[in-house]
Amino acid sequence: MNPYLDILPEVAEALADGRPVVALESTIISHGMPYPQNVETALKVEQIIRENGAVPATIAVIGGRLKAGLSPEEIEYFGKKGRAIAKASRRDLAMLCARSEDGATTVTTTMIIAHMAGIKIFATGGIGGVHRGAQTTMDISADLEELAHTPVMVICAGAKSILDLGLTLEYLETHGVPVLGYGTKELPAFYTRHSGFGVDYEVDSPEELARAFKAQGDLGFTGGMLVTNPIPEEYSMPKDVIDAAIDRAIRECEEQGIRGKDTTPFLLARVAELTGGDSLASNIQLVFNNARLAARTASAYCRL
Repeated sequence: MNPYLDILPEVAEALADGRPVVALESTIISHGMPYPQNVETALKVEQIIRENGAVPATIAVIGGRLKAGLSPEEIEYFGKKGRAIAKASRRDLAMLCARSEDGATTVTTTMIIAHMAGIKIFATGGIGGVHRGAQTTMDISADLEELAHTPVMVICAGAKSILDLGLTLEYLETHGVPVLGYGTKELPAFYTRHSGFGVDYEVDSPEELARAFKAQGDLGFTGGMLVTNPIPEEYSMPKDVIDAAIDRAIRECEEQGIRGKDTTPFLLARVAELTGGDSLASNIQLVFNNARLAARTASAYCRL
């Protein structure tokens, strides 16, 4: 086992017994919403995973330790500390461990730590991707590289709609990452169910998702698999409303000179403001929806 890795006893027991486990990221706690809503949401997501037959493992870095599974007290700590905790990508893990510091895991680092612990399935909100204007800025999320190299299934509501979705799909294709649509042939766009871009395959059951991921592993492929699960219809936002808010937020981001890893938190927070909080409510519901599917898929995988 990695000397920096701590696995919560409940998670370790489930893994040893061959029972289903679902990884969860911690950036949504520290950077996704204010306290105490962030803690309430994190605990609710864990509850949903339990109700659907799996064990939750929220991933984080605390005091330089890579945590596969957090206690309620550690989730409370993360929620209260909030944005004072640095977002941790692959490039940050060594320094955080060396300095015994905290880090909120993104899709990238959640995949890394989940794989270290032996967790196959990960539920999140949306992945990062190719940012608009990346032809000149080269702003491409490390999430895409991790999907190309780390064998974890990521279940999400598509790439965040603040991104260039077409270029994101092209990047994933180049790196051999299968993009599956759960009950859809179209890539969901996070807050909305429609983007105008197609996925590689439509899949209609957790059992088929599990079989596909097992087959990929049996073939000896080392990369991940991306499952895009549309936000429930009743929580989906009108595409024109969310697009208008995103366009304005991007203009303001450029005018203020915000770049790099500060870009996504700024855009998501500004879109939430411009939509009167509707986008945050949608964000929470799509995470709940992904957690349900991830738990059922993890259960199906363990039965194979």
